[in-house]
Amino acid sequence: MAKGKSEQRSAAARRERERQQRQQRMAGATSTRTPQRNKGPKMIRKSRWNQWYMVGIVVVLIAGIITAFIILSHSQASANAPTPVSATVLKQVTNVDPASFSTVGTGGVQNPLHSIKGAAPLTGPTGKPEFLYIGAEYCPFCAAERWSMVVALSRFGTFNQLYQTASSSVDAYPSTPTFSFYSGLYKHPFYTSQYIDFVAVETQGNEPDSNGNYPVLQTPTTQQQQLFNTYDVAPYTTQAGSIPFLDIANQFVQIGAPPGYSPNDLANMQVSDIANNLSIPTMPVTEHILGASNYLTAALCIATKQQPASVCSTDVIQKIEQTLKSSSKGGSEPGIAVVQAPVANVRELLG
Repeated sequence: MAKGKSEQRSAAARRERERQQRQQRMAGATSTRTPQRNKGPKMIRKSRWNQWYMVGIVVVLIAGIITAFIILSHSQASANAPTPVSATVLKQVTNVDPASFSTVGTGGVQNPLHSIKGAAPLTGPTGKPEFLYIGAEYCPFCAAERWSMVVALSRFGTFNQLYQTASSSVDAYPSTPTFSFYSGLYKHPFYTSQYIDFVAVETQGNEPDSNGNYPVLQTPTTQQQQLFNTYDVAPYTTQAGSIPFLDIANQFVQIGAPPGYSPNDLANMQVSDIANNLSIPTMPVTEHILGASNYLTAALCIATKQQPASVCSTDVIQKIEQTLKSSSKGGSEPGIAVVQAPVANVRELLG
């Protein structure tokens, strides 16, 4: 019996040891597997995070490249976009020292104006003699002419604001610095005068589309179209449809830039550079701008019956007036026309 009890105790002890061993094995397996279960998701999350991180970097780089391209393209496309001139530039171009006009005289510029005989007077919206300008922002010759126009018109009135721009960057004399007379840029009339009515028509912009066409800005009225068709032909010009087209009270017309004054005079210069030079009458660019301006001033003095006297009575203007009064209708000095392609655009626009 004692032996049976001993064997039972031994069997029980053995079973207990086996149970404890099983528990230890289970505990060991659990302790071994648990870190793997905890570590697995972390490693997966980290791997995924790294992947998204790399994707993010790639996306940011691509976005940066695209943004840089857009900015560069936009800056190139809008390089000639009109912007308001500074107060300094506005003052410099509209308040040229009167002594400079006398010093320059004609500035080596040939008479660009042609006298019209027997035409009905051209009056503007307020009944004063009208100075009609038809041009386009892309046109380099218009760009050059606007400088003399601003200077001359400032002797008869006030420019309250001006936008600076440049001619087409893909045309002859690319990106000639200038001003824009496009009315859509101005909230209020940008020029006032008690002597004349200044009427400007900027027919097209300066940035061509993919087909090489410039956007339409303003369309001439029926009367303006008729004047253009009547006088922008021989004998007033050798190239019909040329711009700029200027009609001063139906007494004088100018077609193209004045002989002796070229857009090339303004090459490689900024608007501020040219404006600064207007105070130095010995500068070639100043001589040409003021010389062309003196011709316009003399024509306007004739149209306004010598008003204002402070401008029209000066010796240099009186001498030029005598030259203009002695000129006949038409003439052999045609003025410089824009290159053929832009002229064709203007003809299509104006009919």
